[in-house]
Amino acid sequence: MKWLVSLLGAGLVMAALRDLFHTLWHPTRHGGLSRLIMTTLWSLARRLRARRRVVGLVGPLAMVTVVGMWAVVIILGWATIYWPHMPGAFTFAPGSSAAQQSALLDSVYLSLVMVATLGLGDIAPADGWLRLVSPFEALIGFALLTATVSWVLEIYPALTRRRVLAIRLALLQRSDPSGRQLDSTVGAALLESLATEVARVRIDFTQYAEAYYFHDGEDHSSLAATIGYAVALAERGQTARRADVRLTADLLAGALEDLATILDQRFLHTDGTPAEVFAAYAADHGRGLAQP
Repeated sequence: MKWLVSLLGAGLVMAALRDLFHTLWHPTRHGGLSRLIMTTLWSLARRLRARRRVVGLVGPLAMVTVVGMWAVVIILGWATIYWPHMPGAFTFAPGSSAAQQSALLDSVYLSLVMVATLGLGDIAPADGWLRLVSPFEALIGFALLTATVSWVLEIYPALTRRRVLAIRLALLQRSDPSGRQLDSTVGAALLESLATEVARVRIDFTQYAEAYYFHDGEDHSSLAATIGYAVALAERGQTARRADVRLTADLLAGALEDLATILDQRFLHTDGTPAEVFAAYAADHGRGLAQP
């Protein structure tokens, strides 16, 4: 029975590590606990759409909640591993009152100390297998801290790339280049650079799916509000006389179609055309889609 309880704890630890791995290093569209937390918070925020401050906190709050969930599951998992073997398989420092506490409380305490890499030493494993296994909790705690810092450092550059593209599209819409201006070498270079930026954002949505749940502030910095103008520019370029402009317009249209596919598969599930997907994307972020 003791080993069954310990195996249950090991299963909890593995579940948390699997979720961490798939969220940070091998993203898939098959959501785990982290994806469930993010989608739930996003759904709740949509009901509070009028309160922009609340919506703007969804992304950071979701990341904090996910990291907290990983830490709690790992701590409870290791505590469950220790619990059946407490106190017999552990030694206690002289004068420590830990041995008079409940076995469950001591197990949670030891797990907290180990995952935080404090090394207080008032409770230490005595059995050989525990002495070999328990240091792995400290390694997992260090890995969790490192992964959290890396996650934060990686997500904000992705958000910056998305917002830069949105602002660029807003500025282009404001100047609204004519068909004649677009049908030129400069127009071809413009469409090609937009295709490259759209492809980068598409990769960001694949690699950092949690970026979808970050609010972008005003309309001019929201890709959900401005992506429609990129579609209009692609359509305008496809009717140009110059072959290089038509080619780069096709590249932009293809990049936009790929982006729509990712948005629909991972978040929106409309099974619609790219135009319908982008309209749903704008609605989901409380925006009106930019029109030509």
